[in-house]
Amino acid sequence: MHEIMTIEEVAEYLRVSERTVYDWAQKGDLPGGKLGTTWRFKRNDVENWVNSRISKSADTKNKKGMTSSATLTAERVIVVEEMDKDTILRQLVDLLAESPFVHNREELLKGVFAREELMSTGIGFGVGVPHVRIDSVSDLVMAVAVSKKPIAGYSSLDNQPVQIVCMLAARSDQHAKYIRTLSAVSNRLKDPEVRRAIIESDDPAFIHAQLIAE
Repeated sequence: MHEIMTIEEVAEYLRVSERTVYDWAQKGDLPGGKLGTTWRFKRNDVENWVNSRISKSADTKNKKGMTSSATLTAERVIVVEEMDKDTILRQLVDLLAESPFVHNREELLKGVFAREELMSTGIGFGVGVPHVRIDSVSDLVMAVAVSKKPIAGYSSLDNQPVQIVCMLAARSDQHAKYIRTLSAVSNRLKDPEVRRAIIESDDPAFIHAQLIAE
């Protein structure tokens, strides 16, 4: 994986137009630099910038949980002893594919892995948030996997082993709802006590309750 991104790659990663990326870079909002007349961006800088924006846009009113029961059900929470990244992503895709909101499993699988090829979704503090917006999803939906041992092959911004994975799939035009949910995931799981309780539990219903807004 290359450490330097082009405007085209950043636009694909952020799901915005190349013009928007260019404008952000020109204004100094998005960290980057020019090589001659061509903009280049460091992957770590872009990922840190995204996580910063997610944290700032979090719904602070939602103190208890991070999402609604319509988005995440207890049936879409799994607990595993040990697993590699590719296998756990495929299992989460299979769980999401059972939702009435997901209409094409193969397109979802392709989108999730394409997103991971661009940049790992390990956001730090032991959490991964693979996410994708595609037309074959009719509403935002989530699945969660908790691994008792570190997930092999799941790189993270802070190099901490990933053990909690929250996969999100949304419709292409659900940007606001998508970002709000990503924000809430990040903020909720930044709490070390919440993470510890989730990792120590073998009960999907208990884990589900920790992640759902009252």
